Amino acid sequence: AAGILGCGAFPPTSAVLPACAARRRRVAAVGAAGRPFYPLPLARPASGIGIGHRASGERERTLSHRAAQLPSSNAPSFIAAADAGAREGEMKLTDNVLRSFRVAKVFRENNDKINCFDFSPNGETLISSSDDDSIVLYDCQEGKPKRTLYSKKYGVDLIRYTHAANTVVYSSNKIDDTIRYLSLHDNKYIRYFHGHSKRVVALCMSPVDDTFMSSSLDKTIRLWDLRSPNCQGLMHLQGRPTCSFDPEGLIFAAGVNSEIIKLYDLRSFDKGPFATFKMQHERTCEWTGLKFSNDGKLMLVSTNGGMVRLIDAFKGAVLQTFGGFNNSKGISLEASFTPDSQFVMIGSEDGKVHVWNAESGLKVAVLDGKHTGPVSCLQFNPKFMTFASACSNMAFWLPTIDD
Repeated sequence: AAGILGCGAFPPTSAVLPACAARRRRVAAVGAAGRPFYPLPLARPASGIGIGHRASGERERTLSHRAAQLPSSNAPSFIAAADAGAREGEMKLTDNVLRSFRVAKVFRENNDKINCFDFSPNGETLISSSDDDSIVLYDCQEGKPKRTLYSKKYGVDLIRYTHAANTVVYSSNKIDDTIRYLSLHDNKYIRYFHGHSKRVVALCMSPVDDTFMSSSLDKTIRLWDLRSPNCQGLMHLQGRPTCSFDPEGLIFAAGVNSEIIKLYDLRSFDKGPFATFKMQHERTCEWTGLKFSNDGKLMLVSTNGGMVRLIDAFKGAVLQTFGGFNNSKGISLEASFTPDSQFVMIGSEDGKVHVWNAESGLKVAVLDGKHTGPVSCLQFNPKFMTFASACSNMAFWLPTIDD
């Protein structure tokens, strides 16, 4: 099921690399032999001031005051900060490194579109869901599929890891719109979460506890706790909603009607949003996704059109609008940040992956993944120097140069 298309072992971002010639020999040997790859970790992020700190007793401060406390734009990125004392020759996630990414392995485990995938918090595994009703578990360190489960009766649409490595929650696309809590260990359901009356279009797990959140075409956002089948919070909204937790798990954002972002304190969301950002209404497309950057300073709005918007999480200003990728059929394409919050990535209708520098807005690369259909799912591994993209096939990518 896996075909080696060339590339080597996962290069490190925070480990000293050997001499160039020896490194090229090693990369060529691993790629040619098709041996498993063993990724080394990304540099650890430096601590920063994220949007979530507003929800920890600082809500009386205004947005402008809070934004004024941000580090200057000349401050080092978290990768640069983490590597500040590193020796020369260490690899970092740069423009040139991103341009060098190539597909290292392709998996053809599915016979229909892959709807969603999610990396485990430790980055060691990835789980995917597909319209063929399958759930496929991949080993990201050895680059191979580990196990396939099926949800033939209920179907499987969006899927997310919980904080336990062997459990997931997923939304259904057959019979009803119930969210199911599944044990991968014994392939048994732990709990059902009933409530949505139409398709679930966003599903996100809190980064800090057992809370998770879902939004639906029934124009509601629901808060849940894995330990209880009962809905913990319900919000009725106008228009299609999308939602996301901030990286500190203190607040959540709700995107409403493709023109408004509302920020809520998770502990007192029933009191209403503490910040509301109104954008220009999208006339040609709908918002389909909302994500925070890992440093909590940016938000990324995905659409079913030919644009992605980068938003200042403190002020609500549109910082960048990324375009120039194919999406003529109105597909929901997943946009993602790299773990260092410096780059934005998205797939396209023609099977290519587009990469931009978040600060400058300049396009860094267009990568050809040889996908046979639209790349609707794309995420960078949270811990290792690799990313994945999917149509009906799953592709794992590796960089091929030293930097």
